[in-house]
Amino acid sequence: MKRWLLAAAFYGLVGIATIPVVSVVAQVAFRAPRGMRSLTVGTLEREFLVHVPANLGSSPVPLVFVFHGGNGQATGTMGLTGFSELADKETFIVVYPQGIGRNWNDGRVTQVSEAHRDNVDDLAFFDALLAALTREYRVDTKRVYATGISNGAIFSHYLAANRAEKIAAIAPVVGGIATPFNKRFKPSQPVSVLMIQGTDDPLVPYNGGRIAGRERQDRGSIIGTDEAIRLWTRVNGCDSEPITKPLPDRDANDGCRSEEQRWTGGRGRTEVVLWRVLGGGHTWPSGPRYLPERLIGRVTRDFGSAEIWEFFESHPKP
Repeated sequence: MKRWLLAAAFYGLVGIATIPVVSVVAQVAFRAPRGMRSLTVGTLEREFLVHVPANLGSSPVPLVFVFHGGNGQATGTMGLTGFSELADKETFIVVYPQGIGRNWNDGRVTQVSEAHRDNVDDLAFFDALLAALTREYRVDTKRVYATGISNGAIFSHYLAANRAEKIAAIAPVVGGIATPFNKRFKPSQPVSVLMIQGTDDPLVPYNGGRIAGRERQDRGSIIGTDEAIRLWTRVNGCDSEPITKPLPDRDANDGCRSEEQRWTGGRGRTEVVLWRVLGGGHTWPSGPRYLPERLIGRVTRDFGSAEIWEFFESHPKP
């Protein structure tokens, strides 16, 4: 069990846990040591990894933020998602930020993590990191995207809702919209959304409610997946009825089937898409199994990070 928990912590998926943010003015000092890089935001030294493809060229390129899960880390998320290899192939920059205490302040009310207890301003971290990377590289500011798993997925919703003017699209994986943040969910602009959620997720329930964990601690809660979809479709002005279709069952032995619901017609050509993984657990699609199935559920092999990138690529800011 110890070996499994260490692997899970490496990939960033155990102990997902988080409060309204007190704004901090970001005083940015940017430096680039080997491996993990850092910048100063307020009084905090914040860390991150950046992967830049060798064939970057001189044209502006997309930037993808990938947020780790609770108690996770940037290095593990790089291996879990395979986004660096995708960046090399498709020519975009990918950044893996590191949360304070390995968690993100994502709109939940909980005392489990340092990020929540100290009300860390992760929005200011995003602002500072985006500004620093935009200064260093030719980033296409109309193609800034965010994804993440678990706590990182919940934070992706929170980030897009609070920085809608900077984010073109998000793809939260097994993580919904936090309560009580849902009560003040008012994005300033439409944002395209691809939600990926397993119906048998034992940690972040598909229908919402309390988030589970290893200890008997209050980790906060999320609203149901369908309710989260309604919030985003209402903000984006999408059609009221989705187009529904099954996704190809690429692995008949993974114990999962997947279906797509797509709400089109949003302002600025935005869409809201749900990939519901029937029988899926608390896992990254087509990613490595970081804990036994009895603890986290099944891994779908029907799609993966490449399809997430395809969604991003087709949904820039107008």
